[in-house]
Parts: sequence; C-alpha cells; structure tokens
Amino acid sequence: MGATGRYIGTPNGIVLCVCRNDRGTIEGELYHAYCKEGIPYRGYEQIIKIAEELFNALGFPHMGTGDRDIQGYTHTYQKKEGMTRVMADDELLEKHGDMGTFVIRVQHRQHSSWQGRVTYLDEDKTVYFRSALELIKIIDGTLDRVAEVDGTGAGE
Repeated sequence: MGATGRYIGTPNGIVLCVCRNDRGTIEGELYHAYCKEGIPYRGYEQIIKIAEELFNALGFPHMGTGDRDIQGYTHTYQKKEGMTRVMADDELLEKHGDMGTFVIRVQHRQHSSWQGRVTYLDEDKTVYFRSALELIKIIDGTLDRVAEVDGTGAGE
C-alpha cells in the first residue's frame, strides 16, 4: 500500500463508511457525488449492487460484458441522462465510518468483475485490486487488522 493523498479523482468514486462489523457482515453508508444522502448497506452484496447501479447509470466504467441471468440471456444498460453531481469531492471526503472509511475507484469492469484501487483513508494507504472479490478481501483484511490493533476484536 502506498500513500496517495486524499482525493476522489473520478466521476464514479465511492466513499464507503463502515460503521459496524457483525460477525463478518459489514454495515454502514455508501456515498457518491450524485446523491446528498448516504445509502445504507448491509453486506458486500448490497455494496456491489448499489455500485453497479451507479456505474450503469453513469455509463462508466464501461461494462466489458453484459449481465447474464440464469437462462443465459444477456442484459445491457443505457446511460441515464441528467446525472448531476450534487456533492463535491471535499464534501465526500468529510464522510467517515466508525470502523473505517474507504475510497473505492473502479477504473475498469472487465472479465465480469471490477479493477481499480481502494484507499483506506484513516491511514492514507492505497492498494490496487483486480476483482471485486479481491476488493472485499482487502477491506476485510484492513478491518480485521484495525480491530486487532484497537483491541475491539473482529465481529464486535
């Protein structure tokens, strides 16, 4: 992990505020520049769903493959017109979670997954990820390490 400074730097940047870790299921609020209010989530599945909806609405990053359903049908999405930023990067960076705050910058959606970088704001450390699963492992590992240092223990 390397220091990169405090910035969002992309139109699809997400600030993930983790407020609770209930036996491996994280909870908190997710922020992006197109909504003034935080979007509550419980678990990584909801984070991925919220983020995918944002990326599809923005048309960025472009999806390398379409979503498929169980019957093999491929679904594509149209960029939503009228997506207007309502929060500046500085406002987004003021948001914080009790357990940790992460800035997620998905740069590509290739091979039916995400590639990009994540910054742990509390320590200003950035690491690149090659898939959504790797992103989850990075966040979980960081939260576990922080819980050990703080003496709170994971899952409390």
